[in-house]
Amino acid sequence: MRTAITPFLWFDDQAEEAARFYCSVFPNSRLLSLQRYGEAGPGRPGSVMTARFELDGHPFVALNGGPVPLEFNEAVSFVIDCADQAEVDRYWETLTDGGAPIACGWLKDRFGLRWQVVPIELHTLLADPDPGRAQRVTEAMLQMTRLDVAALRAAADGA
Repeated sequence: MRTAITPFLWFDDQAEEAARFYCSVFPNSRLLSLQRYGEAGPGRPGSVMTARFELDGHPFVALNGGPVPLEFNEAVSFVIDCADQAEVDRYWETLTDGGAPIACGWLKDRFGLRWQVVPIELHTLLADPDPGRAQRVTEAMLQMTRLDVAALRAAADGA
């Protein structure tokens, strides 16, 4: 039997909103269920306790757990491997709306969750057997906020 590992995200009171937003961002995504608090609490009876959802087939759970002492930060992030620049741009624009760019393809969305929006080609460029090419790509990437595939290729070629 396969062990299931599911990211569990704690929100103050935005679990349903966040789940619906993320499902709208990623293809093949859906809200699976909403569980509501009962009379035992601790949330308001009838309010959403958890939202179970899938993002492109990957399971997630969002909890309305009330205020937490710590916010989401860069210690945990989700990587989106993008096929091309158009996909990088689409995810970047959607996820930074109400959020903020960070650096090197990282961003914070409107709920404070961190994402890395990465063109798949970056992995190939960084693994180039020519250490000079890989180094130039790394240096270029470190100067970027949103990753630019053409600029990364140019850096690899020494342009």
